[in-house]
Amino acid sequence: MIDKFEKLSLYLQFSFVQYALIVGVLIAICSSLLGVTLVLKRFSFIGDGLSHVAFGAMAIAAVVGLTNDMPLILAVTTASAILLLRTGQNTKIKGDAAVAMISVGALAIGYLLMNVFSKSSNVSGDVCSTLFGSVSILTLTVTEVWLSVILSAVVFIVFILFYNKIFSVTFDENFAKATGVKTGLYNLLIAVVIAVIIVLAMNLVGSLLISALVIFPALSAMRVFKSFRAVTVCSAVFSVFAAGLGILIAIMFGTPVGSTIVGTDIVGFLIFFLIGTFTKSKA
Repeated sequence: MIDKFEKLSLYLQFSFVQYALIVGVLIAICSSLLGVTLVLKRFSFIGDGLSHVAFGAMAIAAVVGLTNDMPLILAVTTASAILLLRTGQNTKIKGDAAVAMISVGALAIGYLLMNVFSKSSNVSGDVCSTLFGSVSILTLTVTEVWLSVILSAVVFIVFILFYNKIFSVTFDENFAKATGVKTGLYNLLIAVVIAVIIVLAMNLVGSLLISALVIFPALSAMRVFKSFRAVTVCSAVFSVFAAGLGILIAIMFGTPVGSTIVGTDIVGFLIFFLIGTFTKSKA
C-alpha cells in the first residue's frame, strides 16, 4: 500500500494528472447542481438520452475526421435537448417516449456509422472506451482544460443567477406559471445546461455512465437533508469528493477512471442511505 501512495505522489507532480483532477472536479460540481432539479422533476432520464445523442455525434465526428469534435457534439446535443423538450410537450408523444426514441436512435446510428465508415482497426475498443470512459481524461490539452473551465463557469453562473426561478419551476411549475414565471424558458435553459454538462462529462466517465454523476449525488444528499439549498450544497460536496477520490483510486490501482468514479458514488450513496435510515430511526 505504501508503494501505491508513493506512486500517487509521483503522478500528482505531472500536469496531465493535475488537469484531470481540475476538470473532474468542475464536471462533478456542474453535474450535481442540476442533478437535484432533474431528480425532483422526475426528468433524470434526460441525461441518459442526451448522452446517447452525444455518442452519435461523436461517431459522426470520427467518421468525418474532425480533430476537435467538441463543437459538433455540443451543437448536436444542445439541439437534441431543445427537441426533447418540445417533443415532450406534445400530447401525441410523451416525454419518456421522446427520450427513448432519440436515445436509442442516436445510439444505434452512431454504432452503425462507426462500424461502416470508421478507419480505425479497433472499432470495438473505440466504442467501448466512448461508452464507458477511457484514458482521454488523462490526455487533456491545455485548450481542453480551459474550455472546460469556461463552460463550467457559465453553468455555475447561470445556476446562481436563476436559482430562484429554477427552484420555483422545480417544485411547482403550475404555480410558477400562474405567478408569471416563463416556465417554458427556464425548462429550456435547464435542458441546454444539461446538454453542456453531458458533453463535458463524456471524457470523464463515458456516455453510458454520465447519468450516475447527475443522479447519485442528488439521491445521496436527499437521504440526509430536506431543504432544496441544503440538498444542492451537499450534493455538490459529495460529487466533488467522489470524483476526486475516484480519479486518485484509478491512478493508484490502474482501474478505469469512469467506472471507478461511479463505484465511489455508489459506495457514498450506501453510506448516506445508512446515515439517513439511522437518523430517522432515532427521530
